[in-house]
Formats: sequence, structure tokens, C-alpha cells
Amino acid sequence: MTKKTISLMLAVTLMGFVALLNPARGDNQEKDEDRLRNAGQVIKEILNIPDDIPQGLIDKADCVVVIPSVLKAAFIVGGSYGRGAMTCRSGDNMEGPWGAPTMMALEGGSFGFQIGAQATDFVLLIMNRDGAGSILSSKVKLGADASAAAGPKGRDAEADTDVAMRAEVLTYSRARGLFAGISLEGSTLRPDDDANERIYGKKLPSKDIALHGAVPVPPAARMLTATLNQHSPKNLSK
Repeated sequence: MTKKTISLMLAVTLMGFVALLNPARGDNQEKDEDRLRNAGQVIKEILNIPDDIPQGLIDKADCVVVIPSVLKAAFIVGGSYGRGAMTCRSGDNMEGPWGAPTMMALEGGSFGFQIGAQATDFVLLIMNRDGAGSILSSKVKLGADASAAAGPKGRDAEADTDVAMRAEVLTYSRARGLFAGISLEGSTLRPDDDANERIYGKKLPSKDIALHGAVPVPPAARMLTATLNQHSPKNLSK
């Protein structure tokens, strides 16, 4: 077999691998876009019920993480795992409109055993810039690297309780139509860089996406940001 024949065979093989990988990338991008749309639907349904997250807490949150439709079945292989998105208020002081989301992954912890077999949505409120910066920089363990607590709920719930004042992250869950604060201590939250590359078409640091306000909101995330801008247009934590 000549060197030319071998080179041709290698080239054909490489082209075959590329052809196989491209559809997979497209499929993954479609799943990422579906997560963004689902995150928007989840936050819309939750914020339309006044007895869920107190308005005072939403108005003081700098960022919101939504992890839609986490299934316990996924936990059987590889441990607890869910993927979603995090959006923050734009501007240097985080006083601007809610901006483009960065894709996120929630992993580990014991919440897989708490929620049963039903699909569960998670909503996390990031209450200060330090907490947001930590989460956007690297993997953060809730309760250790960032203080976390089950979020209070209810229309008349006092937003300035000690737990709300001290915690960097307030956590909620919704399963079988029931919404409640839930402890996610021991879980880790990290940016999903591969999903961000698929959504935005290039590698971007999560901080550049979520904090600097220079990245346009992708179409799949418009419901997510529009709903938050409608329900909480101003940051009242300052």
C-alpha cells in the first residue's frame, strides 16, 4: 500500500469523524436552547404565583439560576446532575436589566434522594455580587464556598429574615406542583463552558456573558430575561 493511498484513507476517515461529530454538536445545541426556553417557562410560572418567592427577595437578588426538569432517573448513573442557566442584572453596580444567561450545571449533594422520582425544577437566588462572582469563576460548593439556605416563601414572608440577610444563595424546588425552599448544601454549581460555546458560537468566559452586559440575549432566553425584567425591573438591594 502506497503512502498516497494511506494518506487518502486517513483523509476519508477524518472526514467521516467530522460528519459524525457535526450532527451531535447540532443536537446538543438544540438541547441547550430547549433548556433556556424551559428555564424561561419555569420562572414565568413561579413568579406568576405570589405565594412562591417573596417579591422582596427577587427585588434584592443580583442573579437567578434556573435548573429545569431534573429527574432522579438521571442520578442513578453518575450521581445527581442538572443543567440550566444563570442570568444576572447588568451594569457595573448590577442595577441594569437582566442580561444574557450563562449555562450552568448543578451536581452532587443529597437532593436526588429528597425529590423522589418526579421531575423537579430548581430556582436559586444569588443575593450578592461576591456570590455571583464566585459561581461564575469556578465550581462552587453550596454551604462551603458560598453560604446557602432554603429560601423563605409566601406572599407575606418577611424578606429581611436572618437567613435571607446572611445567605449568598437561597434555594427553592418545585415538584408535582408543590413549591418550597429546599436545602442544596453539599451540591456544587459551576459554569457549563461547553454549553456556552454551543449557545454563543464561541468560547466566552462566564463573567463576560453574565456580568458585563456586552453579549446579546439569545432568542431561546428571551422569555427568561423578559419575565424577570417584568417582575423585578429594579435592584432594590442597594
